[in-house]
Amino acid sequence: MTHTADTRPHDSSPTTLGDAWAESAHALAAASLDYGHGCASAEEEAAWLVLHAAGLPATEADRLDIHAAQPLTERQVRQIQQITAQRIASRQPLAYLLGEAWLAGLRFTVDPRVIVPRSFIAELLDQGALDPWLVAPPQRVLDMCTGSGCLAILAALAWEDAQVDAADLSPDALAVAQINRADYALQDRVRLIASDLWSAFAALPGEGYDLVLCNPPYVPTSSMQALPEEYRHEPALALAGGVDGMDLVRRFLREAPVHLAPHGVIVLEVGNERAAFEAAFPQLPAVWLETELHLEAVCLLLADDLRAAFAAGAAA
Repeated sequence: MTHTADTRPHDSSPTTLGDAWAESAHALAAASLDYGHGCASAEEEAAWLVLHAAGLPATEADRLDIHAAQPLTERQVRQIQQITAQRIASRQPLAYLLGEAWLAGLRFTVDPRVIVPRSFIAELLDQGALDPWLVAPPQRVLDMCTGSGCLAILAALAWEDAQVDAADLSPDALAVAQINRADYALQDRVRLIASDLWSAFAALPGEGYDLVLCNPPYVPTSSMQALPEEYRHEPALALAGGVDGMDLVRRFLREAPVHLAPHGVIVLEVGNERAAFEAAFPQLPAVWLETELHLEAVCLLLADDLRAAFAAGAAA
């Protein structure tokens, strides 16, 4: 979004969407908040907020000029002003205050039971960037550490013949995922599984997954202690990855080979922790997949490489 808000204080209550956006953006910018839950600036958050109040999707943020003259009711203006004030006072992510998040152009229900969806993997699913690495359209897909279920739903929409499993340790997260699954009428194709990583999978039948997506907790302890307040409203269970951020990644990858199809693929997000990943798994070949917002947040791992690495004890 390229709009710039008027930073001058407004003397009267806004009457149009554009006026309300400028007022909200000014207030948010003056409050020195932290961003990163779907928006990168005060202007972007204000756009999302006013569009939500006006009953418009957040995907219209890039076309805000078209809607700027749209009149708002007094109730809509009050809602925008109240949520703006609440965002500043509480420093909660805006997604929690609105009860929604947007990823790859789709809306998902969220609340403090789950982290706000923002996985870099979503872009790869939305743009078909994984297709060249798959021997065929995947029939069995797993989204490990599914949270709100957004990646599982994106995968089910990307491959209409795939059966998708979505696993998480948190009953709260699975309850939110159930809401999102129902919103996209995917109850027949997306199965929710309560599991501590692979713990529940020994009892599940199947020949192995063609594709496994995983956006696990990977924030190192030192970074957890320095997180901005916005991130402290999210479940620590979904963020904390141990001293080097790789605690769950180690468990996940060590047990993964037996759950993969012969030519299975794992797509793993590690955010800013590529160096920690490579230190933990020095003999494990990884292909780093570039996304618009990050050059090396996501890696791709092949089943044969995983089997060879772990069979030889080469990875930690």
